Amino acid sequence: MGLFDSIARSAVSGAVSNAVSGAVNEAAKKKETFTFTTIPRSVEELKALPESDLSTPFKTCALTMLVLLNYTNDVNATIEMLNFLKGPDPVNEYQKQFLRDRLQGKDYVVRSFFEGSSPQNNYIPTEPLKITVYDNPYSYPEAGWATLHMDSTGADSPRQIKCRLKPSTNQWFMVENLALSDIRTPAAADPWA
Repeated sequence: MGLFDSIARSAVSGAVSNAVSGAVNEAAKKKETFTFTTIPRSVEELKALPESDLSTPFKTCALTMLVLLNYTNDVNATIEMLNFLKGPDPVNEYQKQFLRDRLQGKDYVVRSFFEGSSPQNNYIPTEPLKITVYDNPYSYPEAGWATLHMDSTGADSPRQIKCRLKPSTNQWFMVENLALSDIRTPAAADPWA
């Protein structure tokens, strides 16, 4: 066997290995799309949604973003709903300030996670509202913890929400929302558009 045969065999072996590895990684990826016909305006309305049993971290992440759509409408009601989603660890003053900094005048950031939104249409999603949450091979660093991902139509990389399981109730609660970073400016607010 010559040098070129050895290189070719190695390249084929590497390609097969990469394809198998990619298939394993893709197989580990679970994706759930949630559809909502209304935005909850109170804890009672939130609890009426079937996803509010918080039996999976996917449900908790989807509801977190849905609830944040209410932020500019009613900050206090939104904080109460977030407290429900955070379970035994309610929203603290630092987190309230973080939400103010990220969402005041930028409610389009949350809308960007819902289907149909784009910078060109000022991040107006289609109705009914649909949001997709997914995991990856690194989403579960240890038992009872999950970091799930969502795509924003105004960002090039996915954004995350961290959740923690409360074993006594078998519910997943939101621990940290890492999804609210700045995104591309909507067309209506872009001075260069």
